[in-house]
Amino acid sequence: MLETMTAIGLMSGTSMDGIDVALVETDGEAYVKRGPAMEFPYTPDFRRRLAASLEDAKAIRERSERPGSLAAIEREITDLHADAVKRFLAANWLKPGDIGVIGFHGQTVIHRPDQGYTVQIGDGAALARQTGIPVVHDMRANDMAHGGQGAPLVPAYHAALARGLYWDQFPVVFVNIGGISNLTYIGADGAIVAFDSGPGNTLIDQWVEAEAGIPFDAGGAIASEGVVISSLAERYLSSDFFTAEKRRSLDRNDFRPPQSHEVGLHDGARTLAHVSAAAILISARHLPVKPRTYIICGGGRLNRAIVGDLDRMASEEGARVMIAEDLGFNGAGMEAEAWAYLAVRSLKGLPLTYPGTTGVREPVSGGRLAHS
Repeated sequence: MLETMTAIGLMSGTSMDGIDVALVETDGEAYVKRGPAMEFPYTPDFRRRLAASLEDAKAIRERSERPGSLAAIEREITDLHADAVKRFLAANWLKPGDIGVIGFHGQTVIHRPDQGYTVQIGDGAALARQTGIPVVHDMRANDMAHGGQGAPLVPAYHAALARGLYWDQFPVVFVNIGGISNLTYIGADGAIVAFDSGPGNTLIDQWVEAEAGIPFDAGGAIASEGVVISSLAERYLSSDFFTAEKRRSLDRNDFRPPQSHEVGLHDGARTLAHVSAAAILISARHLPVKPRTYIICGGGRLNRAIVGDLDRMASEEGARVMIAEDLGFNGAGMEAEAWAYLAVRSLKGLPLTYPGTTGVREPVSGGRLAHS
């Protein structure tokens, strides 16, 4: 067994609701000992400014560019991550010297795999200086440089977690319902296939924020008072994204919420929750074997409308749906755990992505190391 390392993973996903921090002890391969995890929400003001900065990001043509408000937002988001690390360490009676490395995702502001670039803002070197801990960051770029989509990266970690599952649960699919949803298929033979499956929470979040002035539909409460508008759902689900043979990764702006005049608040939330669930099952048709078990993680696992529709549709296909916590996993912190795991793999030169996960030409490592 390779030497183990204690690592912290930091994730700020496409929902842009805050920073997830998780601790993992791992050898970067089969051994994973999961530790504590915490969430640090963004303030409503910062979340609004971060969302607004995505408009400035559309002007990026070279990865180092930070047009408009992006340079200031990058400094602020780095400071917020540094503060989150310090608070996490204090809450868990840890010191910087107890941590071997931080895996820093940063905040994706633009993702254009067809054009060969992706940008996650966040200054890895500044984070290392502020925390006193080495930082591995920018983990998507090398995959793209070798012909990959730059996403998803979490499947390597899902495969490690799957080693603890029972044989009768395979083929198993980990479903991360974040702003964008993605699937990781793991066959009984260990085969791994992964890809983005469609919009997760991002359409719902954008919809309820525009129509009700709140950042997300907590628990699917708004959706629970609505009905699915079939014509609107079909407009999303008929997208070429779902039928194309080549799977591609998504930017949060590839799908847009409806206009206010098209549907009411509750029916809109209910319809978009249905779209999130149906997108998973439709995209699963591209997998090599029909799944037997779906393991749901990410913020969307708390939306009863999404999970209810997914459970109903999956059962019709002979599959079962399980929430991550039902299996002892951390459904909220799994991506942050993954970034800790991937940072250790990066330090050891192990692959982060594979042809079956991102379409990269061959398994490649990635990430840049910033010393403290």
